[in-house]
Amino acid sequence: MSDAIEAVLWDFGGVILSSPFDAFAAYERDAGLPENFIRQLNARNPDANAWARMERSEIGTDEFATLFEAEAAAAGHKIDGRLVLSLLGGSVRPEMVEALRRVRARYRVACITNNVKVGNGPGMAHDAERAQRIADIMDLFEHVVESSKLGLRKPDPRIYRHTCDLLGVVPQTCIYLDDLGINLKPARAMGMRTIKVGEPAQAIAELEAMTGLSLR
Repeated sequence: MSDAIEAVLWDFGGVILSSPFDAFAAYERDAGLPENFIRQLNARNPDANAWARMERSEIGTDEFATLFEAEAAAAGHKIDGRLVLSLLGGSVRPEMVEALRRVRARYRVACITNNVKVGNGPGMAHDAERAQRIADIMDLFEHVVESSKLGLRKPDPRIYRHTCDLLGVVPQTCIYLDDLGINLKPARAMGMRTIKVGEPAQAIAELEAMTGLSLR
């Protein structure tokens, strides 16, 4: 199977970085919101809500905050839209970065990330040191496909096709890693092998089995 693989495509937050959902959960606890309220809010009208529009750069921060807070109010709770944006990001997972380094020695690699234009760079860092660390990781990819620049966001199949076109590969020769099943589904339908990332060790083991590489 590994002989047919030409490229490995990576999500960023929740894969290379820890999931921002951990920060969302802490905010929800502190604000007295129901558990998973932010995730559930973003699942409503997922192609046209404030979050989706922000990730496609159709709206700016101010309009996002107004719309997002209105969506929360309609769902029965008060939320601070700007504060939620500040929670994006996560801590670097060194074991995933090492796996990426080893994979890129053998296969084409690209990143597909849904992000917003806040902070510094694709990783939405809020301080210079972190921004540089994220930039160093981003340099490992041949291409970084950002929803906020392209105007397309996962799970739109067009963002996966665009990435394949940049690499000059077909989906059937790709592996795609993401922490969200909704983003893996279209990739799988296009013919990609997919890995749902939770704990890094398990994801790396699955990637080793698919590629035949030692990644640790």
